Amino acid sequence: MTSFAPDSIVLNRKLPLWYQVSQSLRASILGRSPQDPLRLPTEERLAQHYGVSVLTMRQALKELEDEGLISRHRRRGTFIEPAARRGTPVRLLGSVDAIVAQQSGMTTELLDRGRTAVPAEVAEYFPDLAEVATYHRLRCDEKSGEPTNHARNYVRPALARRIDPQDLVRWPMTKVLRDVVGADIGRITDTVEARLADPETARLLQVPLLSPILHYTGVTYDAAGQVLDVAVIHYRGDRFSFTVTLEAT
Repeated sequence: MTSFAPDSIVLNRKLPLWYQVSQSLRASILGRSPQDPLRLPTEERLAQHYGVSVLTMRQALKELEDEGLISRHRRRGTFIEPAARRGTPVRLLGSVDAIVAQQSGMTTELLDRGRTAVPAEVAEYFPDLAEVATYHRLRCDEKSGEPTNHARNYVRPALARRIDPQDLVRWPMTKVLRDVVGADIGRITDTVEARLADPETARLLQVPLLSPILHYTGVTYDAAGQVLDVAVIHYRGDRFSFTVTLEAT
């Protein structure tokens, strides 16, 4: 029987390996195509794929099993749960794969795309540009069809020329930039704050005007410190929560 083929990952030894593996595998699962197999490789093969011990792999799989994304059956193997709920909280420990996982697993509609003069709200990130490429997407829960967030990405035009819009229907922008375009992502800075729904957000997310929402700004930098993408996302306040873990060094 053919097994699902997860994406690869470059591990950061400063972060828990099981966590990085679980987030990478989670992002692969949530970004899979409908025709992809549901059966996962064995623990041993997955451990070899990620370059970790079987014990570490087992801990990563337990995380996904507890979340309900996979089910494990003695003698039969481990399988992706196709109807698993995708709107669960995400713990951010600092890996890019955590950001990919956060943005994955929704039905995505590309509302519009184009180019515009650099908006005032992101001008500080693009001081060398007169215009940026823009993408506006609406994400909905796969099972209920309920809208959960809408996102605008502001991307350097040189990168946008290499982006296939259909990839943005299947994958988060972070994954497209890193794995399809080949951008050398150095870091992502996240800011999350509480706001009130404006008319556009209330309409798209089907919530009352001025109801609480989460306003997320994610700034993606390359290894040299240049901004590649700014994501501005409005989440329904009743559907998402964020936990940030800071480790002492």
